[in-house]
Amino acid sequence: MDNGIYQHFRKDEAPFIDRMTDLMTTAATEYRPVVTEFLDPRQNFIIHALNRDDQIELHEFGGYDQAEQKRVIIAPDYFEPTPADFGITPIKINYPEKFAELKHGQILGTIANLGIDRDVFGDIITDGRNWQLFVTSAVADFVVRQTDHVGKIKVRLEKIDFDRVITPIVAWESENLVVSSPRLDAVVADVFNVSRQRTKTMIEAGQVKVNWRVMDKPDYDLDQLDMISVRHYGRFQIMLI
Repeated sequence: MDNGIYQHFRKDEAPFIDRMTDLMTTAATEYRPVVTEFLDPRQNFIIHALNRDDQIELHEFGGYDQAEQKRVIIAPDYFEPTPADFGITPIKINYPEKFAELKHGQILGTIANLGIDRDVFGDIITDGRNWQLFVTSAVADFVVRQTDHVGKIKVRLEKIDFDRVITPIVAWESENLVVSSPRLDAVVADVFNVSRQRTKTMIEAGQVKVNWRVMDKPDYDLDQLDMISVRHYGRFQIMLI
């Protein structure tokens, strides 16, 4: 790998760059497809930026159209993947809809607390009534067996086919902002119209996530396709700088 490539990305992204580069090398030298874990939008952006081999193509799929977290197949240019090649299993969450209400954060916390890595499960979606999630097929049976409650709500998980995947509610709005710097505290303060000091306190208290991981550094510089979520406020994505 050309060491100059690292200068275009954050220092903490170097291990990910190395891992994706190794997978690309495997696909190119062994003439076979390899599949990544679930990648967030920022990681997806990076892997596409890394691919400079005309004989290697990247195919992405997250279980449904417009998925945020996707698995990527790195393959020789002649390979044509099917959905099954991505090793993704959709799971439906059955719960007493008339008497209980599920929330995204509760479901995410439940799955995360199973002790599995974050990158083996993808999006959690709803159409306002039904809830579904996507996991790698290797852990699907484990997730189904081990999950019988979300918070205090009794649930039953069920593996389903892709033709039963719902169309999720999408409620994004586009906005242009001029900010003083790409620092996390500066951007969050402007997006949600809160003071810089209040924003700094929330970040240091672990209430802010960047790409689904807690970020407690107010001076962390944001970059293209980062996804930021702030507890009790909402979330936003940096689409373009």
